[in-house]
Amino acid sequence: MDKMKELYTTGEAADICNVSQQTIIRCFDSGKLTGFRIPGSRFRRIPRDSLIKFMKDHDMPLKNLESGKKKVLIVDDDQEIVELMVDVLGRDGRFDIRTASSGYDAGIMTQQFRPDLIILDYMLPDVNGNVVCQTIRKNDEFANTKIMIVSGVVNPDEIDNLLKAGAQDFVKKPFNISQIVEKIVSVLEMS
Repeated sequence: MDKMKELYTTGEAADICNVSQQTIIRCFDSGKLTGFRIPGSRFRRIPRDSLIKFMKDHDMPLKNLESGKKKVLIVDDDQEIVELMVDVLGRDGRFDIRTASSGYDAGIMTQQFRPDLIILDYMLPDVNGNVVCQTIRKNDEFANTKIMIVSGVVNPDEIDNLLKAGAQDFVKKPFNISQIVEKIVSVLEMS
């Protein structure tokens, strides 16, 4: 898995924002773009979050910032399922994947990784999928994050509630892994 860059030089930030390096330096020095100087040097570094905020504030497209891969967070406490999905999605090559095994971890990973899609087990050890869905949907920052629920025990009313809570799709366990990939591609509108 390629680790996403967390710190940028002024030159890298200029390329991403499609502006001159001088513009980035001016914005940095005036406080419009937050970051820090490397002690003992004149080099400036801009954290990813600051760059994203700066780009959003100035209506710059974020597409240059992304690796082009869709970010998928797999949340399941069943290690076999997680390994299978990581393996298949990793080989596919179109996805950047992270995993979590509890609702709590899912919350932290969602904040840090900002996934395009969360594949969420309905029955987690600490919380059910409904709660995770509602929590994510309450936060405007994740308005574009898609959620796909997977579960072995869910009745039609519960599926309905999940879709109302903000999930885009539902997959019943046991599932066919190629079906999951097709669903991911269609939920993310990647076709």
